[in-house]
Amino acid sequence: MKQVLLLASLITITSVKLPAQFNIQAELRNRFELRDGYRSLSAKDTTPAGLIWQRSRISFNYETKNFKLTITPQDVRLWGDESQRSSSGVFGDEASLELYEGYAEIKLGTLGWVSVGRQELKYDNQRLLATRNWNNNGMTYDAVLFKLKAANWDIHLAGTWNSLAEASSGNLYPSNRIKNLMFLWANHTFNENLALSLLHTAVGATKTDTTNTLYYKQTTGFYAAFKKDDLNMWGEAYYQYGKTNTDKNVSAYLFAVDGSYKINNFTPGIGLTLLSGNSKTGAEQNTENLFDIHYGARHRFYGFMDYYRNFSSHTNQGGLADYYFYLDYKFSKSVSLRNIGHYFRLAQNNATTPTDKNLGYENDLVLKYKFSDWGILESGYLFYLPTNTLKTLQGDSNAGFQQFIYVQLSLTPTLFPQQ
Repeated sequence: MKQVLLLASLITITSVKLPAQFNIQAELRNRFELRDGYRSLSAKDTTPAGLIWQRSRISFNYETKNFKLTITPQDVRLWGDESQRSSSGVFGDEASLELYEGYAEIKLGTLGWVSVGRQELKYDNQRLLATRNWNNNGMTYDAVLFKLKAANWDIHLAGTWNSLAEASSGNLYPSNRIKNLMFLWANHTFNENLALSLLHTAVGATKTDTTNTLYYKQTTGFYAAFKKDDLNMWGEAYYQYGKTNTDKNVSAYLFAVDGSYKINNFTPGIGLTLLSGNSKTGAEQNTENLFDIHYGARHRFYGFMDYYRNFSSHTNQGGLADYYFYLDYKFSKSVSLRNIGHYFRLAQNNATTPTDKNLGYENDLVLKYKFSDWGILESGYLFYLPTNTLKTLQGDSNAGFQQFIYVQLSLTPTLFPQQ
């Protein structure tokens, strides 16, 4: 009898229309990787590395008319990363459980919303502000974000302030990390074909780990997207100025353009990315000309082999020119194939780089099968043909054919409420 009364109570509760919405979403992502030259050149006599990553997330979302709350813990681990004998793997050597998201949004009357806490910041194509989702941990930001509406514009303003520990005085922070990030993003959709975004960021860093003064790099630019019928184009341009944390003037730029046209099930496309570099280094350098992408996406733009993640070290401050082409083919609504070819070159020579700018050719072949609204199986075969210039930059003259294979399963079901 008690069970019947309990069941009746639950039915009554769930049938009442509540003033708030609550849902639980989950993500389980497993990726097998066979690395034979991934991220850095591999010598001819080395044995490929095989490993399996797992990312587990669960997101709790609560929403009313004037308030939103999101809490997302996540666990990231390598299968078998524990040194103790444990079949459960709970004694992994690497700390893996963390808070991916934890933020609240409060409505500001008719102006918009303010969002406070750890949250994703991703804008336009994520060139400068990104979640970097290929990375198993992903990226979120501790920030205060204002989301405003003005006429036909969406305007976002945000600020961050980072500290390593509770302190009684000073603003010390590692000089290779961002102490303070501020940005303004304004987006306008003119019509169904054309949208334009303006973005300005101010990034502050300390000179050393034991000094307080902040030096700010400023970046200003735009992103435009045009789509009509089967034609799809986008372009962006950013200029960087201000000061490095070594008190040098900055004058750098990034330019990118991409265009594609759908022909039945085929979509060929072509594009160019140019990221400026330094022609002078060391004592001869008076101005920083290497464009800094800060926390922007790497894997998405600069080849899936991920050779170009830190342009200061991976190109010896030479910057990068990427001439690429791609071909998409849809076998069905569920199955698609993409092949991307990259021809990489240094944007600039300097005293620390070879005179030949050619860095080599990379080919990325990716097959996706979306078997459900909540499930995608993806596999990729990537290879890189390095030049002597790249071998010199990486210090591996014995490098041969470079390749990388992965298989990734992504499951993103909604656990509650179920449809």
